[in-house]
Amino acid sequence: MIDTDRAAYEDLQARFGPPIGVEEARARWGSLIDEASGGTLTLITRERWEWAALVPLSQVPGVLSGLPTVYLSTARSKLGDLVRQAAQPYEDLPVLLTRHRTPVAALVTARALLPRPAPRSRPSADALVSGGHTITLARASTGTGASTGAGTLITAVARDAAGNEIAIGSGADIGEALMALTLPHDT
Repeated sequence: MIDTDRAAYEDLQARFGPPIGVEEARARWGSLIDEASGGTLTLITRERWEWAALVPLSQVPGVLSGLPTVYLSTARSKLGDLVRQAAQPYEDLPVLLTRHRTPVAALVTARALLPRPAPRSRPSADALVSGGHTITLARASTGTGASTGAGTLITAVARDAAGNEIAIGSGADIGEALMALTLPHDT
């Protein structure tokens, strides 16, 4: 385990309390589901560094339809496998836990509970030009449909008075490229 992973687990534990093991979660399954339905989040671990979170449905982002579902009784018996699956670095898909085909809670990767990095700053083209910067536009063909304009990519590059790159963006047209202007480094 690398130190950033350890720090992430420490952060999760500080925010939500220590995780409980799979066997303890199985023993308390009914009450944990009731608590999740009421808004309580529970961290569950398997083999120390495989963590998942039992969360209320309100903690599941997006639309619930189309997500994998597991009956509560099946989830209880397969909890170790579900925690291991949720802990995989490529697995970010919540699993809905259902009672009589009605979702009541979800099992998610514990990493989903960590704060996301702030989105990169997107300055407006107007603000950049008003601030004394210049914006250069360039068109490049992507190789398909270039004669109709359909295979082109427009790039916008903003530079300060000294010629240093301040922001860059690209899109299918000039408006999209200007809207996509993003600072190259978080500031």
